[in-house]
Amino acid sequence: MDCNDGQWGQERNVWYTERDCSLAAFSEQVERRDDAPLVFANDLCESIPVYDCRKLAHTLTDGRQRMALQGEWVNVLRGGAGVLVLKQAFTDVTPIDEATAVFESIIQSERADGAGAGDHFAKAGANDRIWNAQEKLCVQAPEVFARYFANPMLAAAAQAWLGPGYQMTSQVNVVRPGGAAQLAHRDYHLGFQTVEEAERYPAHVHRMSAFLTLQGAVAHGDMPVESGPTKLLPYSQRYAEGYLAWRRPEFREYFEANFVQLPLAKGDALFFNPALFHAAGANRTDAATGIQRMANLLQVSSAFGRAMETLDRRRMCEAVFPVLKASHAAGRMTIGEIDAVVASCAEGYPFPTNLDRDPPLGGLAPRSQQTILRQAIDEDWADATLHDALQDYDWRRRTA
Repeated sequence: MDCNDGQWGQERNVWYTERDCSLAAFSEQVERRDDAPLVFANDLCESIPVYDCRKLAHTLTDGRQRMALQGEWVNVLRGGAGVLVLKQAFTDVTPIDEATAVFESIIQSERADGAGAGDHFAKAGANDRIWNAQEKLCVQAPEVFARYFANPMLAAAAQAWLGPGYQMTSQVNVVRPGGAAQLAHRDYHLGFQTVEEAERYPAHVHRMSAFLTLQGAVAHGDMPVESGPTKLLPYSQRYAEGYLAWRRPEFREYFEANFVQLPLAKGDALFFNPALFHAAGANRTDAATGIQRMANLLQVSSAFGRAMETLDRRRMCEAVFPVLKASHAAGRMTIGEIDAVVASCAEGYPFPTNLDRDPPLGGLAPRSQQTILRQAIDEDWADATLHDALQDYDWRRRTA
């Protein structure tokens, strides 16, 4: 059974071990081409579907067409190339430029404070990294945050893979000229376990891990190949034992011999399955005149999983609420855009909670933070009313 056959029957192995890893089996999965037909893609570059978002705007507003497009994205991410590009996801790059200015100020401030941001798969200090960029942008510049995350393409991609109630987090990464490439790897959850730890999880969890997270990146400037956009190995997410294999030298050699890189323009977005073998590329541009490659790395988590970062989502809700309330009253944002911003800041899943304090009255589940924020916008609550409601929401979820 492979990841592309759509079946969850009898496993060949209940447990995977590192010694099960086979480069021949891996290469067979990577080199097989049996993709589902692509209806909405504008182009195919290095086996990666490329979508022109200018042509998809009306598709997202038609319920049936939206579901068909999202279904195609799921097929690509699950058993197809494992990665897709949304060209001009931001047709207006003004929110990109505004967010870039905020991120640069945060980087300067954190440098001045002596904060040394480490990195998962690169040497500490090699790049500029903003952890929890999501909350920092929301609190420092809520108007910018609202314009940025009102983007319908980001919301549609996240919902396609994860469904509703997803948890949006982001980390900004800046790779300076001369910055070295990362080593090939897989991502969170099992990608952040040692081999020994990953071997303790049964085979079906190895398959499930990729369905709990969606990886994305928004280009905050033009990224020609020499600036080091992400190195990708299409179809490598198909190999179920890959969370145990990616550190092995023969797999990394295969990756280096077969990866592809696609240039991105400012406002483009890239989304990929976290089980895809990938690595940030080397920035080979000139140190004096080269490109400071900035990407906002989106890590979107399922409502049923645990996000990597903890965010003060109540603080974010209170920061962005006046912006959303005013935009709603003035008709500056559509319902879909407001919903996208709400989904990017408020908690959409009501569990876990303290059911003694927070019983499911009138249904199967209590209200979520998103439900409260949306009601506050629709009913034009005062800021203090929302503050009290969110404070009560937090109290209900605490242990007695």
